[in-house]
Amino acid sequence: MNVLQINFSDYSGGGGGAIAMYRLCQGLAAQGIDCNILSKAKTLDTNRSALVPRLRLVEEALKRITKPLGLNDLHTLGSFRLGHHPFLQQADIINAHVIHSDYFNYLAIPRLTTRAPMVMTLHDMWAFTGHCAYSYDCTRWQTGCGQCPYPTSYPPIQRDSTALEWRLKRWAYNHARLAIVSPSRWLQTQAQNSLLGQHPIHHIPNGLDVQAYAPIDPVLARQALGLPADHHIVMSCAESLTDSRKGMDLLLQSLHRLPDDLKAKTTLLLMGKASETMQQAISLPTVFLGFVASDRLKSLAYSAADIFAFPTRADNLPIVLQESMACGTPMVSFDVGGVPELVRPGITGLLAPAEDVEAFTAQVVTLLTQPELRHTLAAQCRQVAVAEYALDLQAQRYKALYESLLPPCG
Repeated sequence: MNVLQINFSDYSGGGGGAIAMYRLCQGLAAQGIDCNILSKAKTLDTNRSALVPRLRLVEEALKRITKPLGLNDLHTLGSFRLGHHPFLQQADIINAHVIHSDYFNYLAIPRLTTRAPMVMTLHDMWAFTGHCAYSYDCTRWQTGCGQCPYPTSYPPIQRDSTALEWRLKRWAYNHARLAIVSPSRWLQTQAQNSLLGQHPIHHIPNGLDVQAYAPIDPVLARQALGLPADHHIVMSCAESLTDSRKGMDLLLQSLHRLPDDLKAKTTLLLMGKASETMQQAISLPTVFLGFVASDRLKSLAYSAADIFAFPTRADNLPIVLQESMACGTPMVSFDVGGVPELVRPGITGLLAPAEDVEAFTAQVVTLLTQPELRHTLAAQCRQVAVAEYALDLQAQRYKALYESLLPPCG
C-alpha cells in the first residue's frame, strides 16, 4: 500500500500537526506501508517529501482578489494539478492533515478523490468552520457560520465570508470520497455535529515512540541541561511561546502568584520561540531551550521537570502532553478541548477551569509541594502512555482504516 500524506510541513515548523503526521509515517513504515509527503514547507532531506505544486504567478494575482474577500485558500489553483504528480499517481490512499494556511484549495478535494479515497485527519476545527482553526465559545459552525465573532482568529480573514466558505466546504465534502479521523474524542463529537457529520468519523489518537520518549534519571537530565538540582523545575513549551492560544501569558500570571517561599526555589524551563518582551516579563529564573527537534533532548527536558504546565486556551490532543506522559512527568492544564483525555485528574495530572489562573496556580502549588502525589502520577503517566498512545497502535488502526477504504482484492 502507498499513502500520500498532505500537510503544511513535512516535519519542522509545522507545529504539532506536522510532527504527528511525520510520526504516523514512521509507524506506517513499520507496518509495511510506504508514505510520500506533499507539503508547503519541505524540511526533510528525503525523496519521499516534495513541495505541493503551485502556479505562483497566477495564484499571486488571484490572491489579490480572494484574500480581501475573506477566502484565504481559493487562489491556490495548483491543487487541481495534483493529479499529475507522481506521488498521487502512486497513491492508494490520500491522507490530508493541516490543509489550510495558503497552499491547498479544498475545492480540489472532489477531483483528487476520483483517483484515490481521502482520509482527512483533523488537527483542529478548520475543516468544518467558515475560517477558524478553533471557534472558542462560538457554535455558528453548526448552522452555517456567518456574522463571525472572531475574524482575527487564526487563520484571520479580511472580510466575513464565513457563510460562503462554510457552504463551499460542504459542497466539496459532499462530492468526495472521504473518511474522517479525529485524534480526540472531543473533536470527534464536534465533527459529528458539523457539516462533516454525514461522513464516517473515526477516533484514532496520535501515537509516539514510547522508547524514545521514556523516563530518564532526573539528576542526570538536570546535569545535562544545566538545571539546578535543588530547585523545583516547572516546564512548559509551544512552537511559539507568544501564540495567544497557547496561553503563556496565563502561565506567567500563575507563576507570579506562587507563594514567595516556593517561587524562591523554582526554575522555569521553556521550549519554543520566545520574544524579548516575553522574556522580560518572567519573574522566575528561566532556562530557554529554544525550538527543539531532537527527541532525546526533549526527553531530557521532560524528565528534568517536576511538572509540565500547559496553559492552553484551546487544543485538540496536544502531542506535548503525550510526550510528557511518556516521560513520566505529571501535568497541569486547563479543562479545554481534548486536554482532559490526556490530563486525567488524579491519574496523570490536575486540571483547572478554562483560563482560571487562580485555580491553575493552586494546582501547580499542589504538585510542587506534594512529592508523593507527583511520584504516583508519574508512574501512572507512563502506564497510560504505553498502553494507549504507542506508535504501533496508532499505525495499526490507520492501516485497518486504509484497507477498509480500498476495493477488495480480486
